[in-house]
Amino acid sequence: MNEQPITSLQNQRIKEFVSLGTKSSERRKSGLFVVEGTRECLAAGKAGYQIDTLLWVRDMVSEEFIKSLRAVRAIEITSQVYEKVAYRGGTEGVIATVKHKNLKLDHIKLSDNPLIIVLESVEKPGNLGAVLRTADAVKADAVIVTCTSKEAYEWLIMNKIRIFTAELQASEWYHLTDMTTPMAIVMGTEAEGLKEFWRERADQRIKIPMRGELDSLNVSVSTAILCYEALRQRDFK
Repeated sequence: MNEQPITSLQNQRIKEFVSLGTKSSERRKSGLFVVEGTRECLAAGKAGYQIDTLLWVRDMVSEEFIKSLRAVRAIEITSQVYEKVAYRGGTEGVIATVKHKNLKLDHIKLSDNPLIIVLESVEKPGNLGAVLRTADAVKADAVIVTCTSKEAYEWLIMNKIRIFTAELQASEWYHLTDMTTPMAIVMGTEAEGLKEFWRERADQRIKIPMRGELDSLNVSVSTAILCYEALRQRDFK
């Protein structure tokens, strides 16, 4: 922690953090992704991920905690700079870039009755983080793999895992669908939904009841709802 504190919004490191948080192309190019928050950074370290660069605000988090994360480099920033770079805003004062593990589909060790989440074209790191927090809340083993839709589909078929697509146009309510067998829940983006590739290949097309003016929920919220229903049907086993 011997680097000078960053006070300028025009600092090159700050620009890189913002770019990583908003552009999937930059994450692929750099081999890094963004993790925000104390619990999230702790979880990344516990899962064996190496924290590359960590930005922290002295008035919001202790120096002892920052040292415990064992980042390659930790740089102090002002609260104003944190407001600029953080996706969730001024909440916990910690945001980091973390190195990808580059895991492949064949690294996944399936249980006897697996529940798989497929996130198509997820752009916001906060959505992925929220899905991982759902997995942590039910003590599930979460393994993150990046692949193409075609690769994911072929892997699911090879492992005899049924494909459930969450769609606004679906005719089946999620809570009236049998989720007790090996399955994958495929989620699209809030803006565009699922691409035709997955809609054409679904074994079941399900939807969440919407009674207000909005026609969809945040993808992380929808994923949590569907996951908890699947786990409820399995007696949370």
